[in-house]
Amino acid sequence: MAYKLDKKMVIGVSSRALFDLTVENEIFETQGVQAYCSYQIEHEQDILRPGPGFQLIKSLLKLNEYSQDNDLVEVIVMSRNSPDTSLRVFNAIAHYGLAITRSVLVSGASLAPYLAAFHTDLFLSAYEDDVQSAIDSGIAAGIICTERTAQVIPMPTSQIRLAFDGDAVLFADDSELIFKERGLDAFEENERVHAREPLAEGPFAQFLKKLSDLQRELGTENCPIRTALVTSRSAPAHERVIRTMRAWNVRVDEAFFLGGLEKKDVLKAFGAQIFFDDQSVHTLSAAQAVPAARVPYSSNGGMRRYKQAAEM
Repeated sequence: MAYKLDKKMVIGVSSRALFDLTVENEIFETQGVQAYCSYQIEHEQDILRPGPGFQLIKSLLKLNEYSQDNDLVEVIVMSRNSPDTSLRVFNAIAHYGLAITRSVLVSGASLAPYLAAFHTDLFLSAYEDDVQSAIDSGIAAGIICTERTAQVIPMPTSQIRLAFDGDAVLFADDSELIFKERGLDAFEENERVHAREPLAEGPFAQFLKKLSDLQRELGTENCPIRTALVTSRSAPAHERVIRTMRAWNVRVDEAFFLGGLEKKDVLKAFGAQIFFDDQSVHTLSAAQAVPAARVPYSSNGGMRRYKQAAEM
């Protein structure tokens, strides 16, 4: 019988999200693909340092220890590397003892067609085009920040800590569009009027639901997964969020309604192993303290059209 992925939580991660390839990417950008390939082969035995998504991946893989069949999480390296230049990545995977055995290596081609084929629940990459294609296909995905000004803080691997923004991440971008086009007062009035109507699902809604299902399966006491909502919303716009979570039957362990306050310090205190937000102003700030990833707007969504119009 063929190996099945459809019942697992499948995480696709690029080599740049998993390991620190800052030097190598600079060579690629400035000297071209051939110089990059030569460098990778010459340094095949040099172990790569952990990258911004490393600790999250390590923690996710540890979830399999809670299952007799090791069938909770599958991590797949999805990389634009060629098979010939990928040995250095696999040497690093073996060095760190990561239980990653499957990969997609496309030699510079788009990874987008393969995300659905592997039943991907979450895709992390530093390459915006692939992340955009994932979002447009209905797959949770984030452009992981490699520009962080602080080193990734070592986190304990006994508990996974994930933090999410609300609008345009967990929820659709409808309310955020009202805020952008008509201002704070119109936004708050809209949320007050519609407080009992659940928000539409955003790109990370299904991923959060799957996380919540895993939490229930693993038990509420000493659960190895902890989630947080970190949003710029505040009262009275908080009520609709809480009622939406209730309607979705999902668990969020901590919620921070910051009303425009800086998110970075809260994320650091929470100990997020990754934070997902739709605005680069928040992800770049957060990345000074914790790993962060920007969630691009859907190509057919209202916020994308708003941004395009604003840039004209």
